[in-house]
Amino acid sequence: MLLAGGQGSRLGVLTQKVAKPAVSFGGKYRIIDFPLSNCINSGVDTVGVLTQYQPLRLNAHIGIGIPWDLDRNVGGVALLAPYESAKGSDWYSGTANAIFQNIEFIDTYNPDYVLILSGDHIYKMDYEVMLDYHKANKADVTIAVMPVPMEEASRFGIMITDETNRIVDFEEKPAHPRSNLASMGIYIFSWPVLREALMKLKDVPNCDFGMHVIPDCRDTGKRLFAYEFNGYWKDVGTLSSYWEANMELIDIIPEFNLYEEYWRIFTKSDIIPPQYISEKSHIERSIIGEGTEIYGTVVNSVIGSGVTIEEGAEVRDSIIMRESVIGAGTKITKAIVAEDVTIGKNCELGIGEFKESTYNKKVYNADLVTIGEHTVIPDGVKVGKNTAIWGNTEAADYPDGMLQSGDAIVKAGV
Repeated sequence: MLLAGGQGSRLGVLTQKVAKPAVSFGGKYRIIDFPLSNCINSGVDTVGVLTQYQPLRLNAHIGIGIPWDLDRNVGGVALLAPYESAKGSDWYSGTANAIFQNIEFIDTYNPDYVLILSGDHIYKMDYEVMLDYHKANKADVTIAVMPVPMEEASRFGIMITDETNRIVDFEEKPAHPRSNLASMGIYIFSWPVLREALMKLKDVPNCDFGMHVIPDCRDTGKRLFAYEFNGYWKDVGTLSSYWEANMELIDIIPEFNLYEEYWRIFTKSDIIPPQYISEKSHIERSIIGEGTEIYGTVVNSVIGSGVTIEEGAEVRDSIIMRESVIGAGTKITKAIVAEDVTIGKNCELGIGEFKESTYNKKVYNADLVTIGEHTVIPDGVKVGKNTAIWGNTEAADYPDGMLQSGDAIVKAGV
């Protein structure tokens, strides 16, 4: 069961009109491709994808599951949105509540085990190995954990284990953590145990695995075990972590390798022409998507498919998502540009000094320029650091032709 209904509000204007799992990643993929590919590479061929927030692009991307070999007569992929029943209709109001509302779907398959995943993490993991570990320990619940630096442990659900890796206690975002084993939000439950807990907690508001189901299983004496994972795993829930994860793909020796033959990442591929690199272009250490035309300079960047970078334009340390156009003579430094954005000629993005955001300090707190999808930026404007732009903007929106560092232009009703 793949939880993919979240908004991802910490990604700011990138997720105003699209669910976080459907956000582009790595020039070719969407974030949900990674857990879906892990499933098929691990031999998991029955997957329920739980959608809720802005599901249109996610639904279109997954379709009937052909790229992941999940278009099957029995099993395969099912898109599970909230629905109206005889008792009325309810939005999913927590991770466990979302699973509870789909008990009938799971019962259809009468499984021994249920794997619960988040749709917004970047990693490769063989769930079959985790299931073997679950069986070997005769566990009721197995939780994937990852060692994190002790100073960061208070941001996670933390597991306290004994010498056999059995979980003896669980703390949700503790102020003074007693362990550094952080929950990855990946669970294997023996289905009768999970079903019993969900039925028992069905009336709990915003019922959640970390806050309710796991503590209940612990308190009722169930066998909980921690499965330690030491590979690459990234929660791309903030603008900084999303930008960093993309930039790590273009390291000389990437920590996360997209090119492994034995663990492929599958995605829906559009029918588009090959990329075109002109004689005047200059490219260094970058990922360039199919159908992209480059006439300018690209350095240390991730460029999606169908992007046009016009003559004299310079893109450095940036992410440009599919179908965007960068005008001639425009210079972009350290920006995240969403899909279908048009940036005019002779603009400068990412200049000046970092300043605190006047728009939303929780979301915008790095020296990045963030531009939401379908945005238009006119010719000749300058944009400072830690800024956000979303909408069809005009020269009049930029006092003296400038958006100062820390400011934002977000047009209503885009």
